[in-house]
Amino acid sequence: MDKITRDSVQYGTSVIDYDIEYAQRKTLNISVNPDGTVYLKAPVDATLQQIRQKVYKRAYWILRQKRFFESFGVPTTERQYVSGESHLYLGRQYMLKVKKSDVNEVHYQNNIIEIECRHKKDAGPLLQAWYRRRANIKFMEYAKPIIEQFSAYGVKPQSISIKAMDKRWGYCTADGHITLNPRLICAPRCCIEYVITHEMCHLVYRNHNKDFYALLSKEMPHWEKWKNKLERIMM
Repeated sequence: MDKITRDSVQYGTSVIDYDIEYAQRKTLNISVNPDGTVYLKAPVDATLQQIRQKVYKRAYWILRQKRFFESFGVPTTERQYVSGESHLYLGRQYMLKVKKSDVNEVHYQNNIIEIECRHKKDAGPLLQAWYRRRANIKFMEYAKPIIEQFSAYGVKPQSISIKAMDKRWGYCTADGHITLNPRLICAPRCCIEYVITHEMCHLVYRNHNKDFYALLSKEMPHWEKWKNKLERIMM
């Protein structure tokens, strides 16, 4: 069973606090969330000393990521879904405009996402429902050529669906069902394509071994660029 613990590392005058989730995996992964929190996924047999060494080695990058989010003024408070808020869609920032109306609709134009609603308290659920509809449309649009690309390996997903997840962008089951996080609709197209390609690679290689990464690099040569961008900008 996975477990989560907390630790910290001193780097110069900065203290880096982070959460560690131990899981059945071979590699250690570090991510920085938009609110500045640091999250690690580590193999169950990783020692605290090994983890601290890894964090110290990546400390400069971690602090740079934290400063990046701070420079954008990423909000740490809960969204209010009121006019003037900034929201992402396919990697672009849109200003929210909430308008009282007799209908419940969401549409976007130029740099504005407009929500028409009977009651202002419905703005949040309406926007989230709109995100899910757009995710269902755009994810399948982006997945189609990638699925065709992977037909060369004799594989095809049984299905592609969306599901809200806190800490995963996607996963692929042993029987070939791919699930994607609807929050990806906020990311640029290439970031979404990276996640889809990553999960498609799992249809060929189940584990994150060297053959898996060789295939990922072959099918998406600049995948690390888009992975890093996804980690930087997603809220």
